[in-house]
Formats: sequence, C-alpha cells, structure tokens
Amino acid sequence: MSELTTIARPYAKAAFELAVEKGTVEAWNEMLFFAGQVTSDEQVQTLLSSLATQAEQSEIIIKLCAEQLDEQGQNLIKLMAENERLSAVPAVADLFAEFKAEYDKEIDVNVVSATELAQEQQDKLGAALEKRFARKVKLNCSIDETVVSGLVIKAGDTVIDGSVRGKLDRLAVSLQS
Repeated sequence: MSELTTIARPYAKAAFELAVEKGTVEAWNEMLFFAGQVTSDEQVQTLLSSLATQAEQSEIIIKLCAEQLDEQGQNLIKLMAENERLSAVPAVADLFAEFKAEYDKEIDVNVVSATELAQEQQDKLGAALEKRFARKVKLNCSIDETVVSGLVIKAGDTVIDGSVRGKLDRLAVSLQS
C-alpha cells in the first residue's frame, strides 16, 4: 500500500493545488472519491486488465464516471492511464481527502467507550479536543464493552487511552517487568 501511496502523492498534490487555485476543492474531492470507488471495483479491474491500451482503459473509466468527472478530472484519468497508474486512483482519492482535511483544519477523531455517550458529553469532548488539536473535530463514536470504563481516543497518529482496560494492561506490563 505504501508503494501506491508514493505513486499517488504527486497526482493528489497536483489535483489539490489545482482545486485550491480554482476554488473547487469540494467538487474535486467528490470526483476523486467516485473515481476511486469505480476503479477499486473488482469487475472494473477485471475489465481494465482485459483491455489492450491505456486509451481504452481511460475511456472506460471516463464513461463509467460519466458526468461525475469534469474536464480536468477526465484529463487526470487519461494521464494516469497513460502512465499505467489507474490502480492508484483510490490512493489519490484518499490522499486528496487528507490534503482537504488539513486545508480545512479538520480532523477525524474515533472515540471508543464502554457505553453510548450522551450528546452533552460528545459536545464537551468535541470542544476539548478542538482546543487540544487546534482544529475542527469530527467525532466518530463507537461502543466496545471491553473498554470497561473511560474512553479510547484516536486522532491520526495520536492515541489517548483513558480506559480502565488500558490502565489494567499497563499495570500488568509493569508488574511483569
């Protein structure tokens, strides 16, 4: 996957810079997401591998995406097909979404708790995390009863484990050493 990310980065960066320049970041995000979904479909991958030329492959993708792609989006697909990089389209979409989140100063935060959080708790937690990360926070709450009590918060590379399960695990490790 890291190889695809390396291949996709220049395409995503160029698309993002163009989108910022034209003020079409949201439209590009939607286009790339759709194209990424289409190109990652198994049936589409099978069809693409059976075609002889890159031009045929790009035409199939453009036809499947129809009016979802504007002229620049179609040009990106053609360029990626010419360079035999259509398999990287989903990675381009993911990287573009990351660039957009950074640009929008937004971060996705996964919160795992033993019980469902009340709306008031979610609001307080969101406000505290916005202050800590200096960004707009989008909370994704889930329930895992093995947490026992407390919360496990994951935001990008940052993990805050305030759960009883985490404390018990750390205690067990320290007792064993």
